[in-house]
Amino acid sequence: MNTDFDRSTMCDFIKACGQMLLLLSILFAFPVYAAVEEVTGITSALGIDTAENPAADKPLLDATSEEEASASPVVIPEPAPPPIISGESTNNAQIETTPTPQKDNDIRQRIQGIFSEIEGLQAVNVSVTQGVVTLTGETPNEKKAQQAINLTNRLTDVVTVEDRIDRTLDVQDNVTTVYQGLKAQAKNLVKALPLLLVGIVLFALVTWFGSWLSNRKKMWQRLTPNPFVAELLSQTVKVIFIIFGLILALSLIGAETILGTLLGGAGVIGIAVGFAVKDTIENYIASLMLSIRQPFRARDHILINNQEGIVVRLTSRATILMTLDGNQLRIPNAEVFKATILNYTKNPERRFTFELGVDANDDPLAAIKVGLDAIHRLAFVLDEPKAVAVITNVGDSNIILEFQIWVDQSDTDFSKARSIAIRETKHALENEGFSLPEPIYRLRFNSNLEKAFENMQANANTDSAKSDMTITPITPKVPDKNQNEDNSVDDKDKKQAKARAKLILQGRNADEVLNARPDDKLMEKVEQEIAESSDETDLLNNNSPQE
Repeated sequence: MNTDFDRSTMCDFIKACGQMLLLLSILFAFPVYAAVEEVTGITSALGIDTAENPAADKPLLDATSEEEASASPVVIPEPAPPPIISGESTNNAQIETTPTPQKDNDIRQRIQGIFSEIEGLQAVNVSVTQGVVTLTGETPNEKKAQQAINLTNRLTDVVTVEDRIDRTLDVQDNVTTVYQGLKAQAKNLVKALPLLLVGIVLFALVTWFGSWLSNRKKMWQRLTPNPFVAELLSQTVKVIFIIFGLILALSLIGAETILGTLLGGAGVIGIAVGFAVKDTIENYIASLMLSIRQPFRARDHILINNQEGIVVRLTSRATILMTLDGNQLRIPNAEVFKATILNYTKNPERRFTFELGVDANDDPLAAIKVGLDAIHRLAFVLDEPKAVAVITNVGDSNIILEFQIWVDQSDTDFSKARSIAIRETKHALENEGFSLPEPIYRLRFNSNLEKAFENMQANANTDSAKSDMTITPITPKVPDKNQNEDNSVDDKDKKQAKARAKLILQGRNADEVLNARPDDKLMEKVEQEIAESSDETDLLNNNSPQE
């Protein structure tokens, strides 16, 4: 007796552990496949083709007798499959108050008949008492056990299902099932190969036609003069035809759901990629806007955020400039679109200014007239707008004059013209006797200190008392003899400097220094860059309207 009791206790413990493992496997492993396998088992057991008989999808079967059910199954429109709780299934149908042993026997026979037709459920035993179905025996895995429970629960007059099925998890049984499923899928794929080939050919034809239509560049350029917009339209048409061909091919083989999955995945991936390449997308949109607005043309001299150069081309990614140093400069279009652009070529008339100071004792208006007369004698200076000069400031020792001069920068080098104008104005003022003084600093001492310096200088030895600085007292009674001597020395130095400059400028190639024409070498490099073939389309078009 003790041995039997211990054995039964051990069996109950093992069964409880098995039910616990079953519950965990139901909760975490196989709940997704239950509904699919349930429909598959019912249709295969009853021999019903779901594609031809829509009524076969209805959930409940009438368990009157095995012969009547096999001949003509009765389909009841209610209810939906009940939930599974702790390994047991409950039926939502009405429970009869007067069950009969005959009805329990009919339920048992009907369930056993269904299980006998489904692979993997032949070893499941069925017992029915008072409408309560108890399932025992073995199944290869949890999926088959859930299939048996769900099939049982779909019969009418079933009150509840008691799950006592042992999951063997046998390797051979499970591998055989998977192998047979793969074998069936391979056979279906072989049968569908002709239809699949037709779908591929259809997709290829539609895609080829879209590519051919996209490559008709002249047609797209006639639709829009903007090359960037024309390219965008052609690529959009190509993508539309590819998507249309994919839809046709999938519809032909009956796989429209795959397209929905692909589009949904593409949407999620597109959002992630959009955040990752935000700067690239911003640059692309900026390129589109710049190609439409055309803020500058090729060969224009522009300034973009302190980056100065001559425009070579505008691509879909960057604006290419030739700097005044002869170097190639690429600026991303996103920066160009948001930048402040100064276009010097848009208006060829350009003004430059410079300042000169004359002595405070000189008449500034007379100095202005002398300077303007010298400026108007220059060939590159425009008569309209006229060159002018104004007094800007009165310093400690001089008067500041500002000269404002206009030139045509399309045929004049701006920096050379400014340099020549400053030189000619300075020489004209000096030739007319106007001095351009340097800053003068005057030191004043009291009388006692001046006498002390005089005594020290008179008593000191000449050889030992030499110093780099000699301080001469300044009094109102000092004669102008020293000052006149200094002026004569300055005039002599100026005459010598002018004579030296005149001799130098009469030499060979001196005309190049006085020539204000632009440097042709830079423009040759720009023309060479423009003429070079590039894989990137130039978005600058003289036929497009410019803002």
